[in-house]
Amino acid sequence: MSLDQARQLELFTRMLRVRRFEESLIANYPMGHMSIGHEGAVVGACMALRDDDYVTGTHRSHGHPIGKGAEIAPLMAELYAKRTGICKGLGGSMHLTDTSKGLICESAIVGGGIPLATGAGLSIQVRRTDQVALCFFGDGAVNEGTFHESLNMASIWKLPVIYFCENNGYAVTTPVATSHGQPDVARRADGYGIPGVIVDGQDAEAVYEVTNAAVEQARSGVGPTLIEAKTYRFDEHSNRLPIPFAYRSEEEIAYHRRERDPVALYRDILVSRGLHSDVDAIEAAVAKTIEDAVQFAKDSPEPELQDMLDSMYSNPINFPVQHEGI
Repeated sequence: MSLDQARQLELFTRMLRVRRFEESLIANYPMGHMSIGHEGAVVGACMALRDDDYVTGTHRSHGHPIGKGAEIAPLMAELYAKRTGICKGLGGSMHLTDTSKGLICESAIVGGGIPLATGAGLSIQVRRTDQVALCFFGDGAVNEGTFHESLNMASIWKLPVIYFCENNGYAVTTPVATSHGQPDVARRADGYGIPGVIVDGQDAEAVYEVTNAAVEQARSGVGPTLIEAKTYRFDEHSNRLPIPFAYRSEEEIAYHRRERDPVALYRDILVSRGLHSDVDAIEAAVAKTIEDAVQFAKDSPEPELQDMLDSMYSNPINFPVQHEGI
C-alpha cells in the first residue's frame, strides 16, 4: 500500500521533528543523540504501524516515540527530567515510554527490547488481536543471545513480530566487518526459516513499503520478518563519549551528510512532486513546535518524591517524610 499525499507529508513532518528534536538537545542540553541520520529508517517503519501496535526501542532512541507519533513537549520535558515529562521525569533519555502510542520501552541493555517485543507478540497471539510488535535494535545487538533465542521462538510459534535492525555499520566504534562473520544481518533470517529483507534505510518510502509488507504478513498469522535497514549515524554514539582514535574518516562522514541525508533526500522528492509550499509550511511548524517544547521543558516543575513512590508500588504505602530532602 503506497502512501497518499497526506501520509507523505506526515512522514516528512515526523522525520523533521526527529532531526530538529535531536539538534535542539545538542544545542540546549548535554545529551547523547542517536537518531541523526536514522530518520528515514525509524519513521518509515513506524508509519506502517497503528497506534495500538507495539514498539520497543534502543537506548536513547528519542526518534522512535517521535516516529510513532508521540507528543513533542512531554518528550522534551522528560529529557529535562521534569514532572510534565512523558514518564514524569523518572525515565529519562534511556527509558522513554509512551503506552498511548504503543511504545513499551527503551532499554539501556544492548538488545534488551528484543525479548520484550517477542513477549508482546506472544501476548497478541494469546489475546487473538490483530496487533503487531516491532522491535528496533542496532547491528551490535545481533550478536546477543537474545536476538537468536527470540527469532527462533517467534519463528516456531509464528508470532506477529517485526525485527528491525538499524544497521549503521558501527557498534559504537566497532565496524560490522570486524564483528560479524556475515555482515548482511538479514541473511541470518535463513537460519530460522523466516523472511529476511535488506532495505535502503535512507529511503523513507522504501522502508515504509518493506515494513508494511511485513506488518501485513504478521497480522495475517504468517509470522515474523527480519528487516535490515542500511543506514548511517552522522554523529557519535554519544556526544558525551570522547573517542581517542579515528575509527571512520572525515570523508566518509561528509559523504553521508552530503549525499545520503534521509531528511534532505525526502524533502527533494516532495518538492519534485509539487509540494514545495507544503514542505515550507511543515518546516516552519516544526521549528515552532521544537521551540515551544524547549520552553515548556524549561518552565516545567521538578518531580516530587510522591511521583517516585507512585511509580515503585502498585499500591503505594503512605511513607511519612521525616526529614527535608528525603
